[in-house]
Amino acid sequence: MPISVTMPRLSDTMEAGTIVRWNVKEGDEVTSGQVVADIETDKATMEMPVFDDGRIAKLLVPAGQSVKVGTQIAVIAEEGEDLSVAASGGGVAAPKAVPAAKPAPAPVPVASAPAAKSADEDETVTVGGQRIRVSPVARRMAEEAGIPLSSLKGSGPGGRIIKRDVQTAMENASARPAVPFAQVAAPAAQALAVPVAPATTRVSGGLVMAGLESERVAVSGMRQTIARRLVESKTTIPHYQVSMRFELDRLMAMREQLNTELAETGIKLSVNDFIVRGCALAMARHPYVNASWAGDAIAVHKQVNVGVAVALDESKGGGLVVAVIRDADRKSLRTISSEAKTLGEKARTRGLSAEDMADSTFTVSNLGMFGVEHFTAIINPPNSAILACGAALKQPVVRNDELTIGFEMTATLSSDHRVIDGAMAARWLKELKGLLENPATLLV
Repeated sequence: MPISVTMPRLSDTMEAGTIVRWNVKEGDEVTSGQVVADIETDKATMEMPVFDDGRIAKLLVPAGQSVKVGTQIAVIAEEGEDLSVAASGGGVAAPKAVPAAKPAPAPVPVASAPAAKSADEDETVTVGGQRIRVSPVARRMAEEAGIPLSSLKGSGPGGRIIKRDVQTAMENASARPAVPFAQVAAPAAQALAVPVAPATTRVSGGLVMAGLESERVAVSGMRQTIARRLVESKTTIPHYQVSMRFELDRLMAMREQLNTELAETGIKLSVNDFIVRGCALAMARHPYVNASWAGDAIAVHKQVNVGVAVALDESKGGGLVVAVIRDADRKSLRTISSEAKTLGEKARTRGLSAEDMADSTFTVSNLGMFGVEHFTAIINPPNSAILACGAALKQPVVRNDELTIGFEMTATLSSDHRVIDGAMAARWLKELKGLLENPATLLV
C-alpha cells in the first residue's frame, strides 16, 4: 500500500514549509530515518527524514515550492510494490502552492452575510481595541495607501469597510490643499528652504524610492518571521537599556591557561562561553530576570535556558536563529562550550530543529568577534531580557589609581520594564560583573 509523506510541522509556529532541496529522486530506495529533503520553515532550514522503508514512487512538490503543513509532498512504495501503481493509486492530489505571506491578520469568522454578497469574505481586525469589519480588498488598498482603518467609516452592510470607502478617502486626501509652510513654521524659520521629500512609491509593507533602480529580492519564510517577531517585540514590549563595563583581565588570563591545558582534548573556550555561564548563574540568583510577562502574572521559570544568537551565512538566506543551552546554570564551562559549538555548526549547515530553539528564558547576543564595542539588542519573546556583548578590548585602563593596559568589555542589558525594573537590572549586571571579574567563581 502506498505510504503518504506530508509536510511536517517542524516548529510550533510553522504553518507552511518550502522544500529547499530534495535529497532523493523518484525510484531511489529510502530507509527509516533517512533525510530526504531540506525544508525551510518560518524559523530555519531543517532536515526532513522519512519513517518508513521503501522506494520513492513520486515527488509531488518541486524544490522551491511552499505548501501548507499536512499537504502530501511525496509517495513511498513499500517493498515489492509497483512504483507506477503506488504513484497513481495512493490518492495523490496535486498540492496547492501557498501564496506569499502577507503581514495581514488571520481571518476571523463573522456572522453569515446574505447569499448575494461578493466573493470577498469579511475579515475582522482589531485596531486600538476596536473590532473593525473590512473586506480583504479594502484592507489591502488601505495598507498600500497608508490609510489607517480606524479613520474610515464603513458604508457596507453592518458598517463593513468596503473598496468604495477606501477610494473615497484616497480622493479626499489627494484633493486636500497643502498647508502653506509659512502658516505652520515659526516666524524665525520662515526664511529657511522647505526640504522636499524624495518621490516614493508605496509597495506592500513599505516604500521604495521611485527614482532609484532597484532589484527586488524575495524574502524567505524565516526572514518574514524574523521581521514580524522583531516588530512585535519592539512595539509591544517596553524596552529599556542598562550598560555596564567589565574588567576582563583575570578572565582572559584564565581562558588562555585553560585552553593551553585543554589543547590536547580539542576543547577551546571562548569568551562567550564564560559569559553564558556567568549569565546563567546570575539569573539563578535573580529569578525575575529569568521570567516572562504573562498578562495578568509574571511567569518565573524553574529552568535557566540561555539562548545564544547565531548569525547564518547570507548564502543560506541570512537571518538569525537562537540556539538554546538548557539548564546552563548546572553545566560546566566545558559542557557549555561543547554544546554551543555543536549547535552553532548545526545551525550553519543542516539547520536547527524545533527542540534546539525552544524554551529559551534569556538570550545572549555577542558581536565582539566582529570588533563591535557597543550595541543594543531587541528582546527575543517571550524572554524578558537580552544581553548585548561587545568586544573584549585591550586598551589603556586605570587599575588601582594607575594607568596600565588591560581588557575591558561593555555589555548592555535590554529589559522588559513590565517584569524587570531599573534597579533589578542594575543588581543583575552587578552580579554578572562580579562573576566575570572573578572567573574562578564560574568553575564551581
